[in-house]
Amino acid sequence: MNNDNVKPSMNQKIFTLGLSVETISVYLLCCGLADEGAVLSTKNLLALWNGSPGALYKGIKNLEEKNILLRIISDGEDKNVYKLPDIKSWKI
Repeated sequence: MNNDNVKPSMNQKIFTLGLSVETISVYLLCCGLADEGAVLSTKNLLALWNGSPGALYKGIKNLEEKNILLRIISDGEDKNVYKLPDIKSWKI
């Protein structure tokens, strides 16, 4: 895949929202996966996350509450797929 014309997913605004370090870390991990063209799924996030699963899920929940991370598919068993919406959708 040619990513030469694709801008990075990360928006610097994330650092000014007063979110916890763990929540920002989840966001940065999501951005890294998105920039690689990987699926933003709980499975892929858990494979890379070096903290507790509970901290990951809490960070995901915090990002969802602010519309920074949007769940697009769920099987009801914590196997969710997400996308990073445009900053215009963020609740800030």
